[in-house]
Amino acid sequence: MVQVHDDVVWLKPGQIAERAGVAVSTLHYYEGLELIRSRRTAGNRREYRRDTLRILAFIRASQRVGISLERIKEALDSLPDERVPTTKDWARISRKWRDELTDRIEHLTALRDRFTSCIGCGCLSLKACPYSNPDDVLGTAGPGPQRFP
Repeated sequence: MVQVHDDVVWLKPGQIAERAGVAVSTLHYYEGLELIRSRRTAGNRREYRRDTLRILAFIRASQRVGISLERIKEALDSLPDERVPTTKDWARISRKWRDELTDRIEHLTALRDRFTSCIGCGCLSLKACPYSNPDDVLGTAGPGPQRFP
């Protein structure tokens, strides 16, 4: 069971939501997915530990670079329950995702660099484009984008 020290600061959902830049409904959604936790007061109202702000920042940053909520949950589940995560805990997650993020960066860079040349002429027809896809050779390679893995 998680032991909570007396000096832990608890915040109301509105306070957490405002500081994190999310809606209160997002807090409830994340809590339903077990990404964050709250406690109930005597009046049955939710309260979140202040360190939930760091977890919310991690969730939002991870989503922004395309990490799924499922993968985010796996990472969060690897954090210690008995204490607030340290810099070393976050660094461990970072190391695990480093290669994947590097690969994503390379693919996004390639997409950015090729995107303009692909539709830059304005024809918007890869079947008819003699430059990007002569004789529609990419159409025989299967469905989906062939040059943007």
